[in-house]
Amino acid sequence: MGEIALSAKDLSVYYGEHRAVKNVSLDFAAKGVTALIGPSGCGKSTFLRSLNRMNDLIPNCKVTGEIWIRDRDINSRSTDVVALRQKIGMVWQRPNPFHKSIYENIAFGPRYHGIKNKKQLDEIVEQSLTKAALWEETKDRLHKSALALSGGQQQRLCIARSIAVKPDIILMDEPASALDPVSTAKVEELISELKQEFCIVIVTHNMYQAARVSEKTAFFLHGQVVEYDSTDKMFTDPQKAETSDYISGRFG
Repeated sequence: MGEIALSAKDLSVYYGEHRAVKNVSLDFAAKGVTALIGPSGCGKSTFLRSLNRMNDLIPNCKVTGEIWIRDRDINSRSTDVVALRQKIGMVWQRPNPFHKSIYENIAFGPRYHGIKNKKQLDEIVEQSLTKAALWEETKDRLHKSALALSGGQQQRLCIARSIAVKPDIILMDEPASALDPVSTAKVEELISELKQEFCIVIVTHNMYQAARVSEKTAFFLHGQVVEYDSTDKMFTDPQKAETSDYISGRFG
């Protein structure tokens, strides 16, 4: 697998008495895409949100186990969660640009983390939009509202916004599920570019998408990982009957 960017060890997530994720252990490569697949309610999005402590925001939610970035367990009480979320970005199911200009959407994070120099901010905005394949489409209207962009452009803007603070890891929760096929193809193309530089973990309900964009796939069922392997092997020669049944469409 090469260098590991992120490791979950024996991770469980409880909503009150209900255990939504059960003793999951997974490693994620420093560069590349891991897809999390499985039927609705199987725990994949809950697990994803644990990886940058987003479940902290949910009342009555408790997380046990460890999540390691290099030599640090992010579930320890000493973790600076704001700094953590700079290192582990998040892209949600629906585009959620700020009610600001395109420029300010990108500059917001770097500015929050202490960068005030305009020339430096200009460079970060251009670099981030270029990496998100959005610079050519937006360079002449950087100071216009981000809300005027199409849905697909807004989602690429949100990806650019997460890149702007120089994360190591990008989490994506069904990032193309609200988009049309052309915009979905552009987002998938973008993911294929970004995986050369970032560790990407993507939750998707679309198995064809998982097959197209990822090197590794984890199949979740009832809060547990049933199978975790290279994507090619999972889709051509799954080892577990449940995986085979899900991938062949017998349930889900």
